[in-house]
Amino acid sequence: MNKRFDLLALGEVLLRLSPQGGERLTQGETLNKQVGGAELNVVSGASLLGLHTGIISKLPANSIGIYAKNKIRFCGVSDDYLAYDNSSDARLGVYYYENGSFPRKPGIVYDRLHTSFQKISVFDFSERLYSSARCFHTSGITLALSQLCQDTAIEMIRLFKEHGALISFDVNYRQNLWSGFQAKTCIQQILPLVDIFFCSEDTARLTFDKKGDTKSILKSFTQDYPISIVASTKRVVHSPRFHTFGSVIYDSRTDTFYEEEPYRNIEVIDRVGSGDAYISGVLYGLLSEPQSCQRALEIGNAVSALKNTVFGDLPSFTPQEIDSVIQAHKTPEVQSEMNR
Repeated sequence: MNKRFDLLALGEVLLRLSPQGGERLTQGETLNKQVGGAELNVVSGASLLGLHTGIISKLPANSIGIYAKNKIRFCGVSDDYLAYDNSSDARLGVYYYENGSFPRKPGIVYDRLHTSFQKISVFDFSERLYSSARCFHTSGITLALSQLCQDTAIEMIRLFKEHGALISFDVNYRQNLWSGFQAKTCIQQILPLVDIFFCSEDTARLTFDKKGDTKSILKSFTQDYPISIVASTKRVVHSPRFHTFGSVIYDSRTDTFYEEEPYRNIEVIDRVGSGDAYISGVLYGLLSEPQSCQRALEIGNAVSALKNTVFGDLPSFTPQEIDSVIQAHKTPEVQSEMNR
């Protein structure tokens, strides 16, 4: 059966406020306004690559909500499944972010309690939602925000699965939202329904008490649960301005691991959203060419590397740019400054 959307995601949309240039939050008077959020970042990247995507969320019915909706539309992401909060205390979550500069790390302050999204419910949407997508994605951040968010996300996972959608899940562990034990207890409930699983090696050790090397950890998830594909990113932070990024994908269907040479010494403008960008590239690859995990990995790595060079949470690129980055990464010795 044809599905209206390639990819739908459930997640909170956030307002990001950042000082200009290298200023700190304790300095200056001007803050740059952006929109982001883990799941929105994912569907935005997948949309730029060519998938038909949408975000499932709840916004305040006020000017800030309209600003967020307009940014969502600008990214080519459908707003068909946005619900609106008309209550007197309706609000969009906010976070304040300052870039780091060695030896100072980036800084972040969250203001996301009691937001409109934390009131989201399956009753905000019609039953048609669950038969409209080939793939449904959400993350541990959404599960951790509130009990209602958790209940809603788990029920949506179940309903999308019942209607034949692939389920994609990113652990995306955040220590300021819940403990490793809480995350493990909750996420284990949904892993029997997950098809595509994103979990870094460090998170797997901390949250799921996994032992061994990266490959044995990835494979163990598919031995414990009926997961088809597990992906793990690896970031080396040389300084706030220079990172190395790579990943590993395991396909349990063929018992095959996929890797490539990592992107080294990426010149980082803004790292926020680069992990989400990776997921957008992998999901694009898997939904476009289901049997080509190597291609999905290459796209994911390239999209993430490029996102690090762009200010703000949301990615900004063209498919041609990604193809060019992948080609240059494979043949670095033949790059030419005249190719511009």
